[in-house]
Amino acid sequence: MKKIFLIVLDGLGDRPNDELKGRTALQAAYRPNMNRLTREGQGGMMHPVSPGYRTGSDTSHLSLLGYDPEKFYTGRGPFEAMGLGMTVLGGDVAFRANFSTVDQDGVVLDRRAGRITEGTDKLAQSLSFSVDGVEFFVKAGVEHRGALVMRGKGLSDLITDSDPHEAGQKVHEVKALDEKAKFTAEVLNKYLSIARKRLREHEVNLQREKEGKAPANELLIRGAGQAPSLTPFHELFGMKAASISGIPMITGICRLVGMESINVEGATGRLDSNFRAKFEAAYKTLEKFDFLIMNIKATDVAGHDGDPVAKRDAIQRIDAAMKDIDHILGDTVICITGDHSTPCTMMDHSGDPLPILFNTHGIRKDNAVLFDEISCTKGTYHINSGDVMKILLQLSDRAEKYGA
Repeated sequence: MKKIFLIVLDGLGDRPNDELKGRTALQAAYRPNMNRLTREGQGGMMHPVSPGYRTGSDTSHLSLLGYDPEKFYTGRGPFEAMGLGMTVLGGDVAFRANFSTVDQDGVVLDRRAGRITEGTDKLAQSLSFSVDGVEFFVKAGVEHRGALVMRGKGLSDLITDSDPHEAGQKVHEVKALDEKAKFTAEVLNKYLSIARKRLREHEVNLQREKEGKAPANELLIRGAGQAPSLTPFHELFGMKAASISGIPMITGICRLVGMESINVEGATGRLDSNFRAKFEAAYKTLEKFDFLIMNIKATDVAGHDGDPVAKRDAIQRIDAAMKDIDHILGDTVICITGDHSTPCTMMDHSGDPLPILFNTHGIRKDNAVLFDEISCTKGTYHINSGDVMKILLQLSDRAEKYGA
């Protein structure tokens, strides 16, 4: 049986960009290694979850790993919190959080607080306290990101976000979606009011204002959820598994299914991430594990920024970082794809399918010769993300026979 290396280039899929002469970022990138793996292996197109779905990274990663999000997804918050190393217990309600900038009227000026990179750990410490018998815990993540966990009796995740999801809108009051969630919404609004005052007066923000920087004076929350119960990955597929990711939410999903998280120095989850170090760590990890999933976030960051040149350049750097990947093909199945499309023209996730490639020693070749959104339509596969694990198991000689 062979090992499996699943490489997920976050937000990989794109649409034509004027800045790139009508090409996608992937088409415009110099990508000899991805093209060679496609030409010497099998290609195709993949729909995240189902055709036309605009998926999040959470739902699409669950699907890629063989867990149907329509059965198991309860919101991104718990995954984000667990990915940051927070404890999420039964009954806890967890949220994704942004340190953001608002004006005196509560209108969001910048959902990322100027992409703040320092001081958020101190801000988070000031936001962990209790209100009306409910404990609140906040932990900072990468840049402006963080997570909030509520712990207490009678809590519900059937509440709305405070995050308006775009600048120029007022921070939303949290509302209950049913009667049982009224207490949760009330205590959360009280908490956010106190948190707002603490952030406004915090020394980190006072210093940022002196320096002419955007203060992180609002904690926007979204994606309320309670942790689902998932069968461990090793029980489902009989493989010892690990993950490499610079994004807490992806790490959280993988930890939830029992994967070991591998930390890589320089893996930031940003455009400046050390891709070479991630691949070197991956090769070492595969010496001890049967399955490895590696998420690279940079392509998604550039897509959300609406910067096709940065997305092209990130793809080129990623491709260069995998120059030694051929040496593992003998006993490993390699799969490269994305979790969803993040077109630079949209600056958000779309429902477009994205390319996928499979390669290993002895694989049948097909008609896909380049790795991009158009060329891969000539390949073997036209699948949904929920099919990926089945194909990987088959190519690695791990699939059980269906029938007699």
